[in-house]
Amino acid sequence: MPAYDIIVIGAGPGGYVAAIRAAQLGLRTAVVERRHLGGVCLNWGCIPTKSLLHSAALLDEARHAGTFGIRSETPSVDFPGVVARSRMVAGQLNAGVQFLLRKNKVDVIWGAAEILAPGMVRVTAGEGEAPKGTLAPGDYDAAHIIIATGASERRLPGIVPDGERIWSYHHAMTPAALPASIAIVGGGAIGVEFASLYSSLGAKVTLIERLARILPQEDAEVAEQMSKSLRKRGIDVLTGVEISQVSPDVAGVTVRFSDPDGPREITADKLLSAAGVVANVDGLGLEKLGIALRNGTIAADAAGRTSISGLYAIGDVAGPPMLAHKAEHEGVRCVEAIAGRGLHAGMGPVPSCIFATPQVASIGLTEEAALQKGLGVDIGRFAFRGNGKAVTIGETDGFVKVLFDKVSGRLVGAHMVGPSVSELVPVFSLALTMGATREHLLHTIFPHPTLSEALHEATLASDSRAIHA
Repeated sequence: MPAYDIIVIGAGPGGYVAAIRAAQLGLRTAVVERRHLGGVCLNWGCIPTKSLLHSAALLDEARHAGTFGIRSETPSVDFPGVVARSRMVAGQLNAGVQFLLRKNKVDVIWGAAEILAPGMVRVTAGEGEAPKGTLAPGDYDAAHIIIATGASERRLPGIVPDGERIWSYHHAMTPAALPASIAIVGGGAIGVEFASLYSSLGAKVTLIERLARILPQEDAEVAEQMSKSLRKRGIDVLTGVEISQVSPDVAGVTVRFSDPDGPREITADKLLSAAGVVANVDGLGLEKLGIALRNGTIAADAAGRTSISGLYAIGDVAGPPMLAHKAEHEGVRCVEAIAGRGLHAGMGPVPSCIFATPQVASIGLTEEAALQKGLGVDIGRFAFRGNGKAVTIGETDGFVKVLFDKVSGRLVGAHMVGPSVSELVPVFSLALTMGATREHLLHTIFPHPTLSEALHEATLASDSRAIHA
């Protein structure tokens, strides 16, 4: 009999959630981790970056406190303190994951995993000191192996992070001092968040994107509003850029490039490479196993099953969207299917959030995607400047945009840019998952005064019935 029913490789959001749920279902479970419990998301991604961004938001609020009749001395940044708090938050949650695994009697094997064959995992020495109570490297067998190894930052040709002038995400989260200026290559979610962060903290920021607009995965109107908001804050947003050379020296980093206006160059103290992520498929022995891949990720079905019986893949390594909440959901679905419970409740559309200032949140089809599908849609928009709560808090940039199928009346997409929209998008997540129509949302009462009223007004606007527009 195998030592375990399930071995999960990777203790990020998808992996540790899958392991805990498996243990709850009575399955003998172990999780293999080589670096840090909680994965990149908890230790170097989602959690600590949001701590940094919250510090920046508090600083912005303090700077504008006079607008609200609050008089205080000019706020200043204790940059080492900002960084220290983000590391403390990550450490606290790392310890929390360790506690949850122990509480649920999940064995933790510390090291790097290689799959020798279906049912057999070889674990070699990991990085850093193993947490107390973890099992040592060795060969372990299990009836089912779940690959949840996540993703790592994408490296661009000619841009090699050195921790001095050229930064990776890790460097940008733990610098010794705040740079006077920073150039950020990559206008996706990560690049936009770091641009917002460093601008709020006082650095001069230049955001560089190869494509014609930033946030290419978002609705075009949302991306345009974000560009306007970033520029309003003093951030230089350069799009349609082809970088030809990056030259670090003792004075800074010079970036030479071509854009629609011709050859140009800029110089900054630091350059951050923020070009997205790639799935962690190397070093697992997948080539020898002959497992099927798809666009650099592991091909898996709705239950996480791969092309090889007994092997499963969830989260970032199983393909986009590469988001922690999607990984967690897939982890639960996978182990419940293994336990014979079928596929629980389906998997609804996956929301996306960007925690810049202003925030972005979206779910479902963009207007462009709806047109490509040949889907006729009714579109409603409502600007936050017409929302009472947004006016009271002084955050009126942005809008809510909703799309409804002309034939069925069902909601097919929702896109927002503005204050706290990451906390509003679950309303549309639930609506989409339940197949809600415009009529359902029209007859839903939203409390006053709240930002959520903008969702209702956008829905009204899709039927030419908006009250406050």
